[in-house]
Amino acid sequence: MTLSFDARIVGNEIHCEVGSDTAIFAPVFCCSNFVPSRVVSGGTLVRAVAGYTEVALPDIPKGGSVRFVMAYLEPGFAPKNRAWLPLGPYLRTKAGPVPLPSIETGVRVDLPPPRTAPDFTGLRLVPQPTEWLPMGGTVAVDGFACQDPRLAAVDDLAGRMNLAPFLTGGVRLTVRTDPVLPDEGYVLTITPEGVTAVVSGDAGLFRAGVTLLTLRETHQGNLPCGTITDAPRFGWRGQHLDCARHFYSVETILRLLDLLALLKLNRFHWHFSDDEAFRVEVTCAPDLWQRTAIRGEGQLVPGVYGGGIRAGGSYSKADVARIVDRARTLHIEVLPEIEVPAHGYALNIARHGMRDPGDNSMAVSVHGYPDNVVNPAMPETWALLEPLALEVAAMFPIGILHLGCDELPPAAWSASPAIEALKTQHGLQTRDDVQGWMMARLGGFLQDHGIRSAAWEEAAKGSNGGLGHGALLFSWTGQGPGIAAARAGYDVVMCPAQRIYFDMAHTNSPDDWGAAWAAYVALEDVMGWKPVPAGAEDVADRIVGVQGCFWSEFTTKDQEMEPMLAPRILGLANKGWDINDAVDGAGIRSLAQSYGALFDRMGWQRHKGA
Repeated sequence: MTLSFDARIVGNEIHCEVGSDTAIFAPVFCCSNFVPSRVVSGGTLVRAVAGYTEVALPDIPKGGSVRFVMAYLEPGFAPKNRAWLPLGPYLRTKAGPVPLPSIETGVRVDLPPPRTAPDFTGLRLVPQPTEWLPMGGTVAVDGFACQDPRLAAVDDLAGRMNLAPFLTGGVRLTVRTDPVLPDEGYVLTITPEGVTAVVSGDAGLFRAGVTLLTLRETHQGNLPCGTITDAPRFGWRGQHLDCARHFYSVETILRLLDLLALLKLNRFHWHFSDDEAFRVEVTCAPDLWQRTAIRGEGQLVPGVYGGGIRAGGSYSKADVARIVDRARTLHIEVLPEIEVPAHGYALNIARHGMRDPGDNSMAVSVHGYPDNVVNPAMPETWALLEPLALEVAAMFPIGILHLGCDELPPAAWSASPAIEALKTQHGLQTRDDVQGWMMARLGGFLQDHGIRSAAWEEAAKGSNGGLGHGALLFSWTGQGPGIAAARAGYDVVMCPAQRIYFDMAHTNSPDDWGAAWAAYVALEDVMGWKPVPAGAEDVADRIVGVQGCFWSEFTTKDQEMEPMLAPRILGLANKGWDINDAVDGAGIRSLAQSYGALFDRMGWQRHKGA
């Protein structure tokens, strides 16, 4: 059987055609759309779970085809580019499921034509150092001669990135200690006679080594002579990866950690639990990862977000240990995340008892999931969450557990008798009060066990002040909620979607790839904001970092993530480190040009037209 499939955007509609060289009777077209869809013509909608859609089609004659038209239910989600077309398409036939040819997925890395900028006049280094005092001249370098065993981590990094060895017996590199310097700070003095690195400890030496490795590459083996004095602006410089919507291999995650280290990012936010799956092996609740790791035909979770007939996987305890160990050698800490109370569709279908059987609210999430909220009035909710939170947190030395707490559906718990009783018992009025009570209880439980809580910005809601307990909040819809949370006493990481959500399309071209609900994020846009905006100087000490996010609704293959991050992640790295905030949009474009050859040598795909 040879099948064909074509899909294209026509106005606000998606026009599809399925053909076959063999007659097919009563076929059902199955696919993943970004959000819930309707059938305009040519077929009948028979099932929908979030963006997963099943359309009953007329019989397909031998050598013929059928056409049908779909559209997104929400007018504001009109398709913007190729990523909004049906992903993971297949036909369910009497003989079983049959895959259809996929549309072209991922960034077309050479489109649009690259824009250029003047060559960067300073050090071709991301992030930019705190201070650079050039003395003139250069020193040719293939590698460095140093007996300090701690620099083996830099040499190993170079090898994994397909770069020349860092430790080769070349230019002499002397290491000295100054305990007064900040933990990640360093001073590099580069002269024709050799290089001296002054550091306070292991992290500073590693950052200094990464600087030398990078300058060797971006300056074509001729290090500019002078003195670099450097230290980070923020202690939290992170990148998030959504492994719930798409299962990334362990090797891909390790490769991402190497890139973060090259850019002096020091936190990896690992998002492995969401509506679509819970992907980490836990002893206390094996049903979670065993029943949700695989999605597709015949599974508890259908083929949402490009899942097709079968997709997914889970991370074993050994996988977790391997990722944590690699991160440690790179001076990166790993932040795990579980998701409550919303984004719990996978939890609810894998583990019964966390919904009130008397709740008829029919709460639907922004992604179109029914009943994706766990109920804090049900004993089973706490029977699962408390041991789960402790076991997950124990796998990660960071001592922090991200609890999620975003995008609670407006109708959540609105018809739950159990919640009404909870409100009466605790003096709660609104759904935000209930969420705040739940988060405060879970945060207090973790605090009693020596674990700090983190969550998205919504965790500050509620009449009780929300999560509390010294929690760390992540401000994602913009910076305003983060400023408000800081003024309420929370430490805040800024991750505004309009600037550093790297799943957003680079451009508004229909040939590009990615989301657009927050913005189109060009390379320059990553630089056009301040982590501490004007008027928020009173809470500057509460803004403890920045973080990029990558959500995987449109990702069908691991490598599709790479050109969504590169080169925009250069801007994130500079925002997190450069206390002078000295690089503008033109500057980051120029630096991206300098890094182009380095990305290519690493084999890391980049959006060359970005």
